[in-house]
Amino acid sequence: MSDVDAFVALAERMADAARPIIMGHYRSGLAVDEKADASPVTAADRDAETAMRRLIAENVPDHGVLGEEHGADRLDASHVWVLDPIDGTKSFVTGKPLFGSLIALLRDGRPIVGVIDMPALNERWVGAEGRRTTFNGRPSRTRACAGLGRAWMYSTSPGMFVGADANAFERLSGRCHQRLFGADCYAYGLVANGTVDLVCEASMNPYDYCALVPVVAGAGGVITDWRGESLGPGSDGRVLAAGDAGVHEAARAALAEAQAAA
Repeated sequence: MSDVDAFVALAERMADAARPIIMGHYRSGLAVDEKADASPVTAADRDAETAMRRLIAENVPDHGVLGEEHGADRLDASHVWVLDPIDGTKSFVTGKPLFGSLIALLRDGRPIVGVIDMPALNERWVGAEGRRTTFNGRPSRTRACAGLGRAWMYSTSPGMFVGADANAFERLSGRCHQRLFGADCYAYGLVANGTVDLVCEASMNPYDYCALVPVVAGAGGVITDWRGESLGPGSDGRVLAAGDAGVHEAARAALAEAQAAA
């Protein structure tokens, strides 16, 4: 078994450990706290990340960890796990099942393993360098798209676009066939499955996007920042993912046009 295979197996064990913790709190009326940035957090977020970090410490103690809830440890390590125990906490606390656990492994700053796990839906995407992305164990593949005018695009919320980013998003979304909101990480899985063409987002943190990179890329898609640069822990939080390379380039150009005109 290769290193990547072993890391994928560990990532899936981490998702398996987080699922019952998260679902034990789901629709239970648990308390919701606010972090300094006013984003919500619950005991489910904290406890699920604790369980994942425990598996990292037991199996690969020399690896680093960056988690949304419990911070950073050994970020100078060659391998760093990036964890978001519940991506879409607002969905989670309001009873909507479109929340997921995001698990990524970076090697020298590059995402090489990514898991999108949807506990309430019993669905999971697994992506890894050199491997075809799987959805519930079956190969996942993006679809071709004739152009922006035929593209179905998702974003989590229009509120994530501020200032010039909002203008750029409006220009891009106005050229798409449809724009939809509210799927969080699930939208990237839908790109990998070939039922959505494009995702455009901003104001994201590494634990929001690192796991998405191997999933989308391994299904045949393209995922970068708005400038077309590779995503990593130092990226600026703007993410553009597409199932079709031509649509990705057209979307990137639309964003660039709007930013140049600002």
